Amino acid sequence: MKTEVPTTIGFIYIEPGGVVGLHEAPIPQLFIVINGEGWISGENGEKITIKTGQGVLWHQGQAHESGSITGLTALVIQAEQINLT
Repeated sequence: MKTEVPTTIGFIYIEPGGVVGLHEAPIPQLFIVINGEGWISGENGEKITIKTGQGVLWHQGQAHESGSITGLTALVIQAEQINLT
């Protein structure tokens, strides 16, 4: 992967019944589920199901949370600029 700006790439595992509580994205974040299933929500609290192969882009300052009943692993990419085109 070639990036024009400093980029952080990591994995997060949410255990069964786990939740990553509501927080703001410090910079744009791309959250891609690579195994399992769970949910994501924004400031409105509406939970949206997310499964393997699906992802979400959180913009800087956007409050969000995620969780899973059965557990999930996600790839998380953070950078000042994320161009999905």
